[in-house]
Amino acid sequence: CGSNMSWSLGVLVLLSVLLMADTNAVPEMDPYKILGVTTDASQAEIKKVYKRLAKEWHPDKNKHPGAEEMFIKITKSYEILSNEDKRSNYDRYGQTEDTQPYGGSHYSHRHDTFYFEESFFNFPYGSRSQRDFADSKYILHFNQYVNEVVPNSYKRPYLIKITSDWCFSCIHIEPVWKEVVQEMESLGVGIGVVDVGYERRLANHLGAHRTPSILGIINGKVTFFHYAVAKVHLRQFVEGLLPLRLVEQITDKNYQQLLNSWHELNKPHVFLFDQAPAVPLLYKLAAFAYRDYLQFGYVDQGLSETTDLQKKFNINSYAPTMLVFKENAEKPADIIQAKGMKKQIIDEFMSNNKFLLVPRLVNQKLFDELCPVKQFHRRRKYCVLLLTGDEEPLSFGNQEFLSFASTNAKEVVRFAYVYSEHSVCFIAPILKDLKDFALFPQVVILERRNAAGKALFKPVTTWNGSEEDKQRLQDELERLQKDPSILTHDAMLPELNNEFASMFIIRWIYAFSDYLSEVIDDILHNNWREMMPLLSLIFSALFILFGTVVIQAFSDSSEDNQTKAKAKDGTKAENGSPRAGGAPSRAPRKNFVEVTELTDITYMSNLVKLRPGQMNVVLLLTDTSKNVLLSKFAKEVYSFTGSLTLHFSFLNIDKHSQWMDSLLDSSQDAMQIAADVSDGGNHKVDYTGYVLALNGHKKYFCLFKPVYTGEDLDSQTSEDEGTTSGGRSKSGAREEHAARKSSRSRSISTLQIHHKLDRLGLWMERLMEGTLPRYYISAWPEVD
Repeated sequence: CGSNMSWSLGVLVLLSVLLMADTNAVPEMDPYKILGVTTDASQAEIKKVYKRLAKEWHPDKNKHPGAEEMFIKITKSYEILSNEDKRSNYDRYGQTEDTQPYGGSHYSHRHDTFYFEESFFNFPYGSRSQRDFADSKYILHFNQYVNEVVPNSYKRPYLIKITSDWCFSCIHIEPVWKEVVQEMESLGVGIGVVDVGYERRLANHLGAHRTPSILGIINGKVTFFHYAVAKVHLRQFVEGLLPLRLVEQITDKNYQQLLNSWHELNKPHVFLFDQAPAVPLLYKLAAFAYRDYLQFGYVDQGLSETTDLQKKFNINSYAPTMLVFKENAEKPADIIQAKGMKKQIIDEFMSNNKFLLVPRLVNQKLFDELCPVKQFHRRRKYCVLLLTGDEEPLSFGNQEFLSFASTNAKEVVRFAYVYSEHSVCFIAPILKDLKDFALFPQVVILERRNAAGKALFKPVTTWNGSEEDKQRLQDELERLQKDPSILTHDAMLPELNNEFASMFIIRWIYAFSDYLSEVIDDILHNNWREMMPLLSLIFSALFILFGTVVIQAFSDSSEDNQTKAKAKDGTKAENGSPRAGGAPSRAPRKNFVEVTELTDITYMSNLVKLRPGQMNVVLLLTDTSKNVLLSKFAKEVYSFTGSLTLHFSFLNIDKHSQWMDSLLDSSQDAMQIAADVSDGGNHKVDYTGYVLALNGHKKYFCLFKPVYTGEDLDSQTSEDEGTTSGGRSKSGAREEHAARKSSRSRSISTLQIHHKLDRLGLWMERLMEGTLPRYYISAWPEVD
């Protein structure tokens, strides 16, 4: 008994410990307290408070150490309270998705007797508060990406990882990612991490639709990594982001030619001597960062083709050596040698040698760096400019100006020169007489005062490189150090044109090639889920195109066969005689005419909702005249059934007696139509035999007015289409007038009804030609 009691007590203690551990493992989070709202707050109040708190605690604006954590809590609280199901769950059980136990409905799926708990896979990685500090250090926000990463990507590439809180696959790449980040950051590669759960906008902007993903950014362009996550693959990926031919391979044969190209390129040359057969990534990254200022070359000391070059400059083969050459191709302007060459050393070395001793002003950016705007009195920078040309007679003076500058290098004075033929607008405010300038180059001392272009200057001397010119310039520089007020002239300098800018068509070709390569890369490496919308669109277009061609081919062949058969049999129109007005304009597609009755059921689909370009030809008839008029109507319109834009219907005016009057009254030309229809009589008009062509989309109709063309004892043949003012004989007018005066109950002879549509074929021809008058209405009347 005692053993059983002790065993039970042990179980109770163990359960208590487990419950306490479980309770302590779940952090308490009250979304109402975090947002500062009551439990009965409305959605509008919660949204208003959330916007205010999110703006206040956003990490981009609030630099408090706990701002990021507070911002996350605010966001999660709003996610809970803005969702009615989550809010109801919290109000009932006091549980959020983060604190819900294993038995919670959100994490469990019950399939009959099988019970699977996903919370079993609750990795520590799933909590942002427990995320590795290395990732938190590189978290990117949208504004930070746009304002910092994109501009900096023109100086260094970026490696960005796309992840999320519950990305289990992300755990497997973490060790490799940490090693790569540690190496690449020391080389100067930018690192970033985007959390899809908190920066969905940035992820969509980058085109990252799955986690984990790794992408690179250079020159503002995004490139995805599509290979196995290994250190060597990521290193190759970063190298592949860099442009080609950043670094030239230097040998004994080509080094002299490259060093002598400083004049055309207007840049110093940097040569790295090393034992490695491949160019180091650190050197490539430095070449990318300073590509606008320097030309880079690499000398493999292990090659026999570089032996003479190493002897010429006395290179130590046991440590990497970096030389910079400026105007003098025989002697390096600066040298650095270190066994473990670091990024900071290389950056400092290249920053100190970005310009030639006397560079040529070829663009505004170079002018701004060489001759910066005056900011403070002690930071004045003066530029000694030689305004010259590229002609051979001026080469001696240009060389002597370089010689003078090399012996008078001072921190506050920079020497440069400008070619007149490339910068006429720039030098025009300085020199008024360009003819004299073309014969005699001029030296001026210049100080910039503001970014708008204002500058103070003083013409020093016409320059031909003589000793007198050098002494005069030396005296003016000494006076300038004592009295800056000697710069008495002022001018507004325009912006310098970029001499090395490529033509528009070249830039367009480069941009198009980049876009094409990006599209091809996306097509080759996107997964099927991402490609489905594009593939669906392509196959749909092909199916529609193929289906249209096949159907058209079969329909054309059937029409041709039908036409040939009719021509062979010599068949005529169904009424036994050729139709008045000539041959039909198109062959009928069927051997019958489909005529639909317009009722309150078919009215909408056959008129009001007709597609654009389609028309409904409607015959008005009565119960007594139905059979006769439909037979005649079918014969007259049969030849027009080949048109896909025409529909044929009839309306029984015995059933819908008010529709025609309502249609004519709603027309914009109601008065004119009423006069044509009634012929001045006061009796009610009999609309039997009238035909209307109704355009349901554009809301207009054309009117055919029947006319009797048969002969009897009291009348002659009369012809009138009803829509024109064509001539009508007096006997015919009297006959029609007598017919209208008769009541609806009076029977009309079959012969007279049959001849009402004699001229319908001609009217249909004019309808197809588009020459009939159109009567527009505001809305179609209802059918009773």
